[in-house]
Amino acid sequence: MSDWLLIGLFVALVILLLLTIFGFAVYSGLFAEVVVSAGLPPIGNITVAYKFQIGPYGDSGRLFTESCSISPKLWSIAVYYDNPHTVDPEKCRYAVGRVLSEGEEKPSEEVVRMFLKYGFKIISFPAPSHVVMATFPYTTPLSIHLAVNRVHTCLDTYIKERKLCAHPRLEIYKGDQIYFVCPLARQGDFYVPEMKELERKNRAAAAEVEDAQTDITGADTLSETSSISMEATTDSRETSVATSVLSPYMSVHGREEVDNRSEHSYSESGASGSSFEELDLEGNGEGAEGLSSDLGCVEDQDATKGKWTKEPIALEKEKDEE
Repeated sequence: MSDWLLIGLFVALVILLLLTIFGFAVYSGLFAEVVVSAGLPPIGNITVAYKFQIGPYGDSGRLFTESCSISPKLWSIAVYYDNPHTVDPEKCRYAVGRVLSEGEEKPSEEVVRMFLKYGFKIISFPAPSHVVMATFPYTTPLSIHLAVNRVHTCLDTYIKERKLCAHPRLEIYKGDQIYFVCPLARQGDFYVPEMKELERKNRAAAAEVEDAQTDITGADTLSETSSISMEATTDSRETSVATSVLSPYMSVHGREEVDNRSEHSYSESGASGSSFEELDLEGNGEGAEGLSSDLGCVEDQDATKGKWTKEPIALEKEKDEE
């Protein structure tokens, strides 16, 4: 009888433990609805202390930890510039830091000095006119993992279906909400100086490669043109000799044949087109009214595939401290 009692107690404890875990997951946002919309941004212009990094997004936890240790009460922010599904994880670029101030408020000079002391840089981000945005509850450390696995997929689908040009991807941990923001305008203002320098170097390298290919193509074309000219010259000389012995009619016919050959030339033409799908901001609650049509553009269909993942270790510690 005592054995059955122990088994019953054990089963009850297991069930209670499972229910506790399930309740914790639900409280963390397991069944929270992810709504993606386009409209006004959730925050205004902000001043940020950041560090720039190149490498797997999973390594961003170190920067979260460092920035959180300097000033635990400030919001965390991360800016991700590359899709890890289409870019080598070792080459992914991102910036992580803390929001020092928002709007007209000026950041504390003491806090600024503290971040500068530890190698952080200061930058201001404007408030974009329109964004693609989603939110997720930030109630426990588990909320971060649930948000990363669920929200980015929904953002990818929304942007892909509407063929929008929305980048880079910002994560802002403010209060009990995680804001996922993708600017539809003024994207360049969210590129930190290190990122702009890398983009400039990449463009310069691409231009050099293109120039080299153009030089090679031009040399090949010149060689082919020279061969054709020599052929035409030889044919012309043969025709001249033939005209001295053939009848006038055959002479005229020979000249017409040479002229016809000279009309053949190599030409290259191409047309590029892009379709534009304007974002509907008036119906079905998908955004705010007034978004101009120049905010949408065609994006590579594969560029939005895949999940954006990272290990927000520091944010979990921050949540525990709170």
